[in-house]
Amino acid sequence: MSAALGSTTISVGGDYDVVIGSGVLGRVADLLGADVERVLVVHPPTLDALSGAVADALRDRGYAVHPAEVPDAEAAKTASVAAALWAQLGQAGFTRTDAVVGVGGGTVTDLAGFVAASWLRGVPVVQVPTTLLGMVDAAVGGKTGINTAEGKNLVGAFHPPAGVLCDVDVLATLPQADLVAGLAEVVKCGFIADPVILDLVESAVADDAGRARSAANPHLRELIERAVRVKADVVAADLRESSLREILNYGHTFGHAIEQVEHYSWRHGEAVGVGMVYVAELARLTGHLSGPEGDALVDRHRSVLESLGLPTTYAAGRWDELLTAMRRDKKSRGSTLRFVVLDGLARPTRLAGPDDALLQAAYGLVSRRDASGAH
Repeated sequence: MSAALGSTTISVGGDYDVVIGSGVLGRVADLLGADVERVLVVHPPTLDALSGAVADALRDRGYAVHPAEVPDAEAAKTASVAAALWAQLGQAGFTRTDAVVGVGGGTVTDLAGFVAASWLRGVPVVQVPTTLLGMVDAAVGGKTGINTAEGKNLVGAFHPPAGVLCDVDVLATLPQADLVAGLAEVVKCGFIADPVILDLVESAVADDAGRARSAANPHLRELIERAVRVKADVVAADLRESSLREILNYGHTFGHAIEQVEHYSWRHGEAVGVGMVYVAELARLTGHLSGPEGDALVDRHRSVLESLGLPTTYAAGRWDELLTAMRRDKKSRGSTLRFVVLDGLARPTRLAGPDDALLQAAYGLVSRRDASGAH
C-alpha cells in the first residue's frame, strides 16, 4: 500500500491497484496501459456528467471513447443489455488490446466487467465505482456477472480489472439510503477481519448519528480504505473463491435470498444486513458462538447495523420462498447449503449442511409479524 498526493494506493496481490482519494477521476487513463486505443465507457443515465468527465480525461490522453448508456440499477444486469454492448464493441471494431471502463454503482461495474471478460475472451477493464457499495465490494476482486430470472449473478466470470479508481468526492451526492446500504459491506469486513472498522462506526455514531450515516462521516475514507484492504488481502490469496474468499460472502446467502424474493426492490446492503444477523443467530444455534461473548457478538450485529439505520429483521411467513432461493445460490454445493459463520470476532469459518430445523429457527429469530416484507 502507498499514499501520495492525497490518495492511497492498495495493491491487490501485485496484479492491479485500487486508487482511493479525492479528485482522482482524471487518473483513469493511468490505469489503462499504453496499448489501448478504443475505450467503451459504460454508465447509467443518472451519471451523464460524471461519465462525461471520465470520457474527457480519456480523450485528452488520445483514446477513442465510445459512450454506452445502460439502464440504472439491476435492470442493467441482463443478457439483453450485455448483448447490446457486445454489438457496440463489434461495430466499433474493438480488439483484444482495447478496453472497457465501468462508471457507476455495483450493477454497472458487474456488467462492465462481464462484458470485458466475455469480449474476445477477455479485454482490460478499469472500474470507476461511484457508490460506496461499488468501492468496497463490487468493483474490487474481479467477480463479474449478470442476473437471470432464477437468481442473482448466476452467469458470470472471474476477470480481475486493470485497476480501480475510487474518488470519494462523488459520494457527496449519493443518496443517504444508498450510502448507508454500502456501509453494510464495510461493517461486514469489520466482523470477519478488521474490528477497528466496528470501533470507528460506533465512535462516529456516538458523536453524531446523522453525520455517521452520511458522506460527512469523518472516518469515511479510512473505512473505505480498511474495507478495500480486507477484500484485497482475501482476493489476493484466493482469486477464484475456492476457499478463503468465501468469507467475503458473510451474510450473503440469506441476503441474496431476500433480494430475489423481493424482486430486487431491497438494496443489496439492506438485505446483507439482515443476512448478517441471520448467520450470527445461526452461529449461536449451532454452537459456533456461545456463552456471554457469543451473545454479546450477536447483539453487536444488531446494534451496529441498527445504529446506521439498516434493517435487521425480515417478514415472517416467507420461509419456504427464502429456502428455495438459498438452495439456488451459487455458493451451494449440490444440495448442500453453505454459510459463513463466526467462531468469534474476526474468526470466520464455514458451516456446511446445517439441519433444516436450525435454519428455520434462525429465521424465526430475525422475522417479524408483518407480512409485507417492507423495511
